[in-house]
Amino acid sequence: MKYISEFRDRKVAEKLVAEIRREAEDFREGCIRIMEVCGTHTMTIGKFGIRKILPESIRLLSGPGCPVCVTPDTYMDTAIKLSRMKDTVIATFGDMMRVPGSFSSLEKEKAEGARIEVIYSPLDAVDIADRHPGQGVILLGIGFETTVPAVALAIKRADEQKKRNFCVLSGHKLIPPAMAALLQDRDVRIDGFLCPGHVSTVIGSHPYEFIPQRYKIPCVIGGFEPVDILQSILMLVRKIARHEEPSVEIQYKRIVKSEGNIKARNIIDDIFCRTDSEWRGIGNIKDSGLAIRKRYKFLDAEKRFPVAVKRSGRRTSCICGDILKGKKTPAECRLFGRSCTPENPVGPCMVSSEGTCAAFYKYEGMR
Repeated sequence: MKYISEFRDRKVAEKLVAEIRREAEDFREGCIRIMEVCGTHTMTIGKFGIRKILPESIRLLSGPGCPVCVTPDTYMDTAIKLSRMKDTVIATFGDMMRVPGSFSSLEKEKAEGARIEVIYSPLDAVDIADRHPGQGVILLGIGFETTVPAVALAIKRADEQKKRNFCVLSGHKLIPPAMAALLQDRDVRIDGFLCPGHVSTVIGSHPYEFIPQRYKIPCVIGGFEPVDILQSILMLVRKIARHEEPSVEIQYKRIVKSEGNIKARNIIDDIFCRTDSEWRGIGNIKDSGLAIRKRYKFLDAEKRFPVAVKRSGRRTSCICGDILKGKKTPAECRLFGRSCTPENPVGPCMVSSEGTCAAFYKYEGMR
């Protein structure tokens, strides 16, 4: 636990909370609304009771930073149809297994006999292709900028080895365009952003600069331990309460550099190009997704295995879309804790271990 215990020190946390309270007392303009974009932040906030120890004048909103939660029906339906094809193997991270599509899930398809392998690294999928040369192995490329370099590396290796039975169904998404889309929604009010540490390790701080410049909203890139989060909140509250010039600051300096990880960014740019992408519950966001470049088209599942998927007309009472935008909390969903539980999830925010509903159900005493 070296280097971790100091970021969970109770006395340090209490001092930070006291400072946050002092800063918030001087703010006379209503509630300060801070959005934590990352699902890992949401889980830490719930696990350590951070929301409960903050003053009432500070409200934490959970954003769309859960890749499983924002994966749309169309992607899941495509993956499910691919799993039903002869001689195909779907390779996926485990948290995608129970995400509902419009008519099934990967978990149900596996129970019916589909070849679906749970992996822990994208390179595991390349190994599966080695072991099964007669079958088409399709890696489900899901995740934000944090996951993309590893998937890009798998594509690079498969390209170098001229592996013809491996491809990727890209559903990758980019965080800054989604943050911009939230700020353009008139029904969403955000006073400050707690930006994701993992994503920022790759992209750095520069991609967030448009937020304080254009929208006059401060951003702090924070780590994931309780002290990290409280210090990040304090940095934001000071900026807001003192009416200081908005900027992007890095609290997570032990990991995040302003330029990010240049090698990781280079391999992403080599393999992928930006494209418009659909976010579940939010809609289509311009330049928020990543498509595989044409020179790697034989490794692109969309090109190799084209399947027709209709846009779902499925309707439920699930309000995951409003929760992902910070408009509502799980407590405002009539399904939450009743017909929608981790054992029987109706929406993706309850499926994912980083989902807001899962966090509230597990840690916020809202079962």
